[in-house]
Amino acid sequence: MQLALYTFSLFGRPADDPSNDGFHELNDLIFKDVDRAEGLLARSGYASDPGPAPWGAEVYPKFYIDRGDGWSPATLSLWRDLESAFAFTYFGLHATALRRGREWFEKPHWPPLALWWHDRSGHPQWSDGVARLEALHAQGATSSAFNFKQPFDQLGQPTKLDMSRVQAIEARRGK
Repeated sequence: MQLALYTFSLFGRPADDPSNDGFHELNDLIFKDVDRAEGLLARSGYASDPGPAPWGAEVYPKFYIDRGDGWSPATLSLWRDLESAFAFTYFGLHATALRRGREWFEKPHWPPLALWWHDRSGHPQWSDGVARLEALHAQGATSSAFNFKQPFDQLGQPTKLDMSRVQAIEARRGK
């Protein structure tokens, strides 16, 4: 079992608006950082960008509003465990970008991410991430779509993050 993580944000203005320059300046640096992150197994790329191949057709959840640019920030990745994904998401350069999110993104009325245990061969598809995010929004955390506040283990049971492991992962990254 691998932990799948899907994220979705919506720019407040078109992607190329100067108000989003800070996002674009950090984006490639964050992708370099995630590619070195402890616990990352793989991540989907985008058909329009160099890098990893996309995992299926790129689609967006029902919350997406096309601002004339045809895209919105979204990620899809596979992780070894909850703690590795949490450490990358909420520490380091990515955490810096999260703190600045109000500069670039609409305040979401949907969950910013969805997690689930992926047990199929191959990679999850973008459509899987969209379905999980929409299910989390509609039903709350379940064993098939959850968040870091209400995580589930690989057996479908509620669990808790091991914060000592998170701290150890973050300490190793800092070296």
